[in-house]
Amino acid sequence: MRFSFGFLSLIALAVTAQDTNINRVTQAFDNANIPEDISITFNPTALLEVTFPEAGANAITIHAGQQLPRDSTAGPPTFSVRGTNRRGPFVVAAVDPDAPTPQNPTSAEIRHFLGGNFFVSGNSGLLRNSTAAVSEFLQPTPPAGSDAHRYVFLLFNQPDGFNDQTLVTPTTSISNFDIAAFADAVGLGNPIAGTFMLVAPNA
Repeated sequence: MRFSFGFLSLIALAVTAQDTNINRVTQAFDNANIPEDISITFNPTALLEVTFPEAGANAITIHAGQQLPRDSTAGPPTFSVRGTNRRGPFVVAAVDPDAPTPQNPTSAEIRHFLGGNFFVSGNSGLLRNSTAAVSEFLQPTPPAGSDAHRYVFLLFNQPDGFNDQTLVTPTTSISNFDIAAFADAVGLGNPIAGTFMLVAPNA
């Protein structure tokens, strides 16, 4: 069952503070049907923070289910992790399961980011990667007339050999990506953390 957009305003209104509770993030994912729609098992053990820089304003750290104006998502975002003693390496992926529209997602998933070799920097939880991303960050671009799309960010423990994978390269199409199949093929396992935002077309 795909996401019912009757939940849109309910999720957006329910999120008023920075994510501090793994159970609430899990519930937001379940309410938005994300595990089912992208065929993942989502039982996180940590919190993933995704922060977008804003020109002339404070940066925005998204909360699971928060709706952002498209103009606030130019990025590229920074990533942080809370609640794990691991220092890395980690893999970060971002996908849109609603392209071109949530009602007819024939291009989904769109791969909006894929990068490995992220390590925790200092004591802040900030993640920094030591190599170029496999897929650089792509700003959300839901087409005119579409309902808001879900943009899902996932954090995985990076397995040995990930840097040698060739299933996805910088020249691989970003359309019709399957994060679950990719994770299984390269040994990522289940995500250890995640968050998501809603972005609608510019009015």
